[in-house]
Amino acid sequence: MYHTEHNNFKYTGNSYSAFFWSKNYKFENLISLNLLIKYVFSFEKPTLIQLPKSLIMKYIFDLSLYLSLSFLVFSSCSSPSHEAVENERTEENTPEKTASKALILFFGNSLTAGYGLEEEESFPGLVAARIDSLELPYRVINGGLSGETTASGLSRLDWFLEEKPSIFVLELGGNDGLRGISLTETKKNLKSIISLVKTRYPDTKILLAGMQIPPNMGQEYTKEFQEMYPTIAEEENVKLIPFLLEGVAGDPDLNLPDGIHPTAEGHEIVFETIWPYIEAMIEG
Repeated sequence: MYHTEHNNFKYTGNSYSAFFWSKNYKFENLISLNLLIKYVFSFEKPTLIQLPKSLIMKYIFDLSLYLSLSFLVFSSCSSPSHEAVENERTEENTPEKTASKALILFFGNSLTAGYGLEEEESFPGLVAARIDSLELPYRVINGGLSGETTASGLSRLDWFLEEKPSIFVLELGGNDGLRGISLTETKKNLKSIISLVKTRYPDTKILLAGMQIPPNMGQEYTKEFQEMYPTIAEEENVKLIPFLLEGVAGDPDLNLPDGIHPTAEGHEIVFETIWPYIEAMIEG
């Protein structure tokens, strides 16, 4: 048994349950919390002789203050502050860091824009998601516009070239074909778009998306339209996707009721078609 006698106050307890106090009962040193805990919660009553109630209340107050301070110190040391966490997140997404990533620019019509779908469901959105998941230093801009022809695309291209694209994906011509626009005019516009990108940014890698159209305009027009894209790719020395909608076009389950624009599932297939080309350009 532990025994101590101090200034006419005496108490006993086991060998690991003792507090030492000075004459004016101020707290000097804590050997163990067991005595007070046992006393307060009545788990085990140690023998207390001539111990005033006011002193017991002081023990409790001092102990509460000690535990509170200990908790605050532990919390501040072990856990990052909310402000620190927010600052870290902000630093990860600062405009400066975003701008430092190389740009992949998709330039096209409603197919690129993801007509009838959420932006993230379009094939450019799926490319952006894949890039983010792989933590690649690239970002995506979707420059698709519904109803765009090669002529209107050429007229608005200059605005998109205010910033250098590392990869430029050109998907235009489908609306020209559906409207029966002269293929000479369509070809000239596509080549002008490619030439403008090359002139402004010689190091930009250009990917041309080949298209096909239904035979509404006649077999000859349809055939010439299909052959136009490989010819342009060869003449301009750019990479070609033979047919962007491979495996999607003509399948009612993969297209919206208009039969022209892919569903979300259709865009996933388009993404699988285009991603190997994008990946090769990133790695190259």
